[in-house]
Amino acid sequence: MKIGIVIYSNDSENVWNALRFANFVLQEGDAVKVFLLGKGVECESLDTDQFNIREQIRLFLDKGGKMFACGTCIKLRQSEGSEFCPSSTMKDLYEIVKESDKVVTF
Repeated sequence: MKIGIVIYSNDSENVWNALRFANFVLQEGDAVKVFLLGKGVECESLDTDQFNIREQIRLFLDKGGKMFACGTCIKLRQSEGSEFCPSSTMKDLYEIVKESDKVVTF
């Protein structure tokens, strides 16, 4: 199965749970792609003592997960893409939705 995950939140617990779910999907042998949209592109800066988001991202990427981030949303925050938050386009989001069997949003 192919799962698409759209993260639109900058709430640490929501983002952490979305990434935990993404890692679980990979563990189950399914394909998953994550698209960061809006406030979701802030994910790298959301680590707390309780919610280690960067660790979840690292596990996701190390397991072969694919992550994309809205380039416009990144620029609106006067930031640049990174390994964890690679600048992408609406076309990438469209392709994720089009090819996924299921899409989940957080």
